[in-house]
Amino acid sequence: MKHLLITIIVAIALTSCGGKASTTISDTNNMDTTGIIVNFETSKGNISVRLYDDTPAHRDNFVRLVNDGYYDGTLFHRVIRDFMIQAGDPDSRTAAPGQMLGSGGPSYTLPAEIVYPSHFHRRGVLAAARQGDQVNPERRSSGSQFYIVTGQVYSDSMLTQLDKSLRVQRINEVFQRLRGENRDRIMSLSRAGDRDALDRLRDEMVAQAEAEAGTAPGLTAEQRQAYTTVGGTPHLDGQYTVFGEVVEGMDIVDAIQSVETGNADRPVEDVRIIKATVAR
Repeated sequence: MKHLLITIIVAIALTSCGGKASTTISDTNNMDTTGIIVNFETSKGNISVRLYDDTPAHRDNFVRLVNDGYYDGTLFHRVIRDFMIQAGDPDSRTAAPGQMLGSGGPSYTLPAEIVYPSHFHRRGVLAAARQGDQVNPERRSSGSQFYIVTGQVYSDSMLTQLDKSLRVQRINEVFQRLRGENRDRIMSLSRAGDRDALDRLRDEMVAQAEAEAGTAPGLTAEQRQAYTTVGGTPHLDGQYTVFGEVVEGMDIVDAIQSVETGNADRPVEDVRIIKATVAR
């Protein structure tokens, strides 16, 4: 269960383009103007996030944990520059220097509430960490761990290349699902040594996977506008539950993402959530 946030599976090199994203979130279009506000007093300064109303299970769980003081005293235990800052591991509250973190949480997970493409990984959004697809195919969220996206700015050509890579990824995901659904048939043909039938079945599954993946939407105009201006982490889109956004304190998020880190991306000097409160 090491590190609930996934290792990036899109194997292409993407470098920053267009300069540093703004240290405020006010330049992001179509911001959600409803929802509960949660304030984090941290050792670096204050951050306020707005929770989305169309992800109610995550919203209500987050509010309950905040009201219970669950996050008070915990650390931002995983920080990756130009990517994200992660918190919510209760084991971090009393962690010794250098202690490995990222596996703690309550005794439950949450069903995915992936409202995509309405909510995507633009700079400043709040999302739920989770275990990887191999052990968590339903993409259920951690009961407590979350991350705030910092990301980077992309050029149009970089997004076009990413879109192509994501389609290959979708094809592979569908193919693996079909292989599982046809497991008994594949084993039977293998035992019989029927290579021609196996080849035909493989070709059928590839064609079906390409057809299904071809119906999936690419990046929307809103995504492209956000990723080429304020930035974000588009390779995570549609895979994690995004359930809120920073409304104040992105300069503090940037300060946190810039700290020196050691093993497992843990800050060398602890960055602590002193207190979390529900504002409304």
